[in-house]
Amino acid sequence: MRVSKTDRRVQVILGMQWGDEGKGKIVDLLGESSDVVARFQGGANAGHTVRFEGRKYILHLLPTGILRPNIQCVIGNGVVIDPDSLMEEIRTLGDSGIETAGRLWISHRAHIILPQHKILDQISEDIRTGQKIGTTGRGIGPAYADKAGRLGIRMGDLLAPEGILAERVSQQVENRNNQMSSLYGRSGPGSREVLLLLERLREKVRDCITDTRIFLNRAIGDQKRILLEGAQGAMLDIDFGTYPFVTSSNTTVGGVFTGLGIAPREIGHVLGVLKAYTTRVGNGPFPTELTGGLGDSLRTKGAEFGSTTGRPRRCGWFDSVVARYAREINGVDSVALTKLDVLDEMKELRICTAYKCREEVLEDFPGNCDLLDAALPVYETLPGWQKPTGDIREFGKLPAEARKYIERIERLVGAPVEIVSVGSSREQNIFR
Repeated sequence: MRVSKTDRRVQVILGMQWGDEGKGKIVDLLGESSDVVARFQGGANAGHTVRFEGRKYILHLLPTGILRPNIQCVIGNGVVIDPDSLMEEIRTLGDSGIETAGRLWISHRAHIILPQHKILDQISEDIRTGQKIGTTGRGIGPAYADKAGRLGIRMGDLLAPEGILAERVSQQVENRNNQMSSLYGRSGPGSREVLLLLERLREKVRDCITDTRIFLNRAIGDQKRILLEGAQGAMLDIDFGTYPFVTSSNTTVGGVFTGLGIAPREIGHVLGVLKAYTTRVGNGPFPTELTGGLGDSLRTKGAEFGSTTGRPRRCGWFDSVVARYAREINGVDSVALTKLDVLDEMKELRICTAYKCREEVLEDFPGNCDLLDAALPVYETLPGWQKPTGDIREFGKLPAEARKYIERIERLVGAPVEIVSVGSSREQNIFR
C-alpha cells in the first residue's frame, strides 16, 4: 500500500543548505513522539548539538534519538564508522546515565574507518594543488573510496571467525601502508595494532550489529513512527552539491534508500531544515557570504562554530536559490526554519532571489562551480523587526516584519514553514 503524503509515520529530516542548519534540535524535538530514529549517511565529520534535560550533547555518529530511553536507534549501512568516535560517544553517554544497550542497532553492512583512512585524508588535502576542499581529516572520503573499490572492512566482519578478520585486516592495512610509504613516505599503524582496535570495538558493540534493513522494514510494517536523520546538508551532496567542495556521501533524500534499505514508497513526509540566514564550513563557492562586520556579527550572535572541528563558519544572507534547489531535489514537503532570533537586532535584511552571472540572470542553481564562483547575488531588502523573539510561541505574535520575512521565504522556496525556532532550547519553537 502506498503511503499518503499526510502520513508522517515515516519522516525524513535533512538539511537544505551546507549543513549546520540545526537538524539535531529538530530531530530531538520531533523524536519525542517517535519509536525509531535512524541515521542514513556520513560519518563522524558531522555533529548534531542537542540540549537535553539541561545538558548539551554533541553527537557525531549516534542518532539524536539515543538521548531518549524509549527510542530505538539505527546506524544504517550508508554510514562510515570511526571506532574511536563511536566508543567514545557510547562511553560519554554512559557516564551521563544514558545507556545504549538494547536500543542501538548498527548495520552489519556499514563500513569501518581505519587509521589509514585518516592519514590518507590528511595527505590528500596536503598535496592538493589549488584551493583546498577543507575536509575535516576524519577519513570519511578514503573510507567511502575503499567501499566503492570493494576493499573495505564492514561491521559484520567483526563477527567473522578470528582468523578471517585478522587476514582481512592484514591485507587491507599492509596494502594501504605500502601505498602510502611508496608514494608519500608515510604509513599508519601496523595490522596488529589495527586488529586490536577492531577487537575493542567488537567487544563494545557486538550485540548491536545486525541486519538493520530487516529491523527497519519490520518497524514500518508494525506501523512504528520512524524519523530518518540526515547529516550535513543538500549542498554537500556528492552528486548534487557544490562539487568538488562536498562530502563523500549522498546527503539528499536518495541517500535514505541506499543508506537504510527501505523503499521510496514508505516515506510519508520530507521535512527540510533551513537556517534563517546561510552558513558553510570549509572552502568552496558561497554567493551570499558576508566577509565584513555583518558576517562577524552573525557568527558571534549565532555561535557559528563547527560542532565537530570548532572551525568558524562562513556566514551570509539567506539564499533562496539554494533553498529552492534543495526543495526540488529532495521533494521537501515542509520546512523548519531555525535561528530566527539571531536576526532580531538587524535593521534590515536581505534575501538572495537570483544570481547574476556573466550578464545572465540565473534563477535556477547552476551545477558548475566555475559559474557559481562568478555569480553575484541579486538581493531584495526587507525591514528588520528589531525586537526579541525568543519568548514568542505563536506565529501571530511575532513582529509583523518577522512574519513577512518568513512568508517571503515560503513563497521563494515553494514550501510552507511549519516550525520556527527562536532559540537553542527545545522549548523555543513556534508550530504553525
